[in-house]
Amino acid sequence: MEQPSHLDDPGEAISLLEGGVTSPLGFLAGAARAAIRESPPDKLDLGLLYSLQPCAAAALFTVNRVRAAPIVVSERHLADGRARAVIVNSGCANASTGERGLGDAEEMARLAAEKLSLAPREVVVSSTGVIGWFLPMERIRSALAGLRPSRDGGPDFARAIMTTDTVPKSIAASLSYDNHRYLVGGCAKGSGMIHPQVATMLVFLTTDAPVQPQFLRESLRRAADASFNMMTIDGDTSPNDMVLALANGAAAGPGDEPIGAGHRAAPLVEAALARVCTHLARELARDAEGASKLIEVRVEGAADEADARRAARTVAGSLLVKTAIYGCDPNWGRILTAAGYSGAQVHEEACRLYLQGVRVFAGGLPEPFDEPALREALAAPEVNIRLDLGLGAGAATAWGCDLTPEYVRINAEYTT
Repeated sequence: MEQPSHLDDPGEAISLLEGGVTSPLGFLAGAARAAIRESPPDKLDLGLLYSLQPCAAAALFTVNRVRAAPIVVSERHLADGRARAVIVNSGCANASTGERGLGDAEEMARLAAEKLSLAPREVVVSSTGVIGWFLPMERIRSALAGLRPSRDGGPDFARAIMTTDTVPKSIAASLSYDNHRYLVGGCAKGSGMIHPQVATMLVFLTTDAPVQPQFLRESLRRAADASFNMMTIDGDTSPNDMVLALANGAAAGPGDEPIGAGHRAAPLVEAALARVCTHLARELARDAEGASKLIEVRVEGAADEADARRAARTVAGSLLVKTAIYGCDPNWGRILTAAGYSGAQVHEEACRLYLQGVRVFAGGLPEPFDEPALREALAAPEVNIRLDLGLGAGAATAWGCDLTPEYVRINAEYTT
């Protein structure tokens, strides 16, 4: 069969659409209220995601050396690159809880496995919430007993994983290959304690494409590196961070070859995964604790990609940049200074800096601009910063948010 021309540009064969983790064939999800924390009576806080078929599985976990019990258990269960279900709770991180916490995480896997007629090792466990609290296992057992996963349960699952998030975050992508159509779905949570090291978040990704485990691991790592690891909110990371991808092959036809690195559809699968991850990363930054603006930092002309990443992430994470954006203050010197201490090669005379499309610095000198007009432009819900270092072909994009008094209030009162 002749190779489709769209494979020359994978992005042309991929489209984002409304959906989530149950958009791909063969995935069911649901949620229930276990009353893990005092919260509104309609707050869902226990979620279950399940594949009707065995899955290739890949995950990225927190780099924090303080590791929550569900991370320890899930790493062990995913050692063979296979899984079929996820049980997740919000409200309690089950972190720094010792042997009791490990036992509770293992029991969550066992309870989910019994409900779904699986082996416990086929279940991934995830938790998010306050550190140092024990899980109310009796409430979890009771809530899980009445939980019924379905094709329509994706939105409830996305709501159940929320903590200080104000909105659920879900998306799906469609990719076309010859006579095949595969879907990639995803949902995420995270509003604070987020920094570019897999960030403080939970992300669950699903696809009905027949993907080889090794290729899934490699693709997930590259997608996360260009999305979640380029996002920062407040410079903190947690013991519970997890990005999980499940591929069940439910949309594959008889005799279809599993998609690996040498497969003609591999670029499409990887591009779709990256599109979903990038969308979710932007939405996490947009819904950051107390945030009023999404900040996108694009660095171009760096000596190499590593330098571009360093500069973009440092600018996005600068407290002075974040507060200036909150105040609609075109104090571009903070941006240039942050790039200067990022560790990237920076030569002032080669730099060009744009704020909301307005050039404010070039050739080592400030550029004249209409300050009232730029202040007004900075009041938009999305702020774009572009810095051309003028040294090479390296480029990268990072996402962050402004820093507001509301962030302080939320985190000052989090456990109360």
